[in-house]
Amino acid sequence: MSQQTVLITGASSGIGLELSKKFAAKGYAVVLLARSGARLEQIAEEIRMTFKVQAYAIEADLRLANATTLIAEELERRKLVIDILVNNAGFGLLGAYAVLDAQQQLDMIQVNIMALAGLTRLLLPGMIQRNTGGVLNVASTAAFQAGPNMAVYYATKAFVLSFTEALHEEVAQTKLHVSCLCPGPTETGFVAAANMENVNLFKLGAQSAEEVAEYGYNAFQRNQAIAVSGLKNKFLALSAKLSPKFMTRKIAMVLNR
Repeated sequence: MSQQTVLITGASSGIGLELSKKFAAKGYAVVLLARSGARLEQIAEEIRMTFKVQAYAIEADLRLANATTLIAEELERRKLVIDILVNNAGFGLLGAYAVLDAQQQLDMIQVNIMALAGLTRLLLPGMIQRNTGGVLNVASTAAFQAGPNMAVYYATKAFVLSFTEALHEEVAQTKLHVSCLCPGPTETGFVAAANMENVNLFKLGAQSAEEVAEYGYNAFQRNQAIAVSGLKNKFLALSAKLSPKFMTRKIAMVLNR
């Protein structure tokens, strides 16, 4: 295939970084997007040296309401056409909704939902017109149930899952791939940022970011609509679907302590 270009949000660490490496290793040019400009430039240089592909760094803060507009302007300035969008950026917070900082929770909605939807709307029409590429959205096993003590985070990931499933069907008659990667507990900086180092959920074990990225990349290439990484996580997601909602809420409350 001719070289395609992939834009990955949240590319400076964790699953986003590993997905960037995975796409680069397969010959894709990568556009790395995150808040940490200096870190991104370093990663881009490492990718260029290691994988011999083009790698670009774009510093952007997805918490800003005009983030999509600013990113669009930067892509236009650099004459970059995006074939594949990986919406990986996101964050969570542990604690009761009425106690957690209000602005931080609104920022979470902005990053996890608004920026994801905005970037997808920006880039998807061009993909459809060219009839190539697609969208890989990163949700979570949290998408399958309500999450007391992480109410907003779970709700945002439910949006990502539902949104991605709908897009998958909307482009079914094209050559585009649209997939939703749903990892469970993963060894990334997310855990510390969300103050979740000691919660029960992570005591059950976690996958590495590399494992999750490998699974997500392959699922996207298969055009798998919903991709839950890890056998334990598949079981938990299925259990959440089949169990009464009052039960899944109670279980989530215990795990998020």
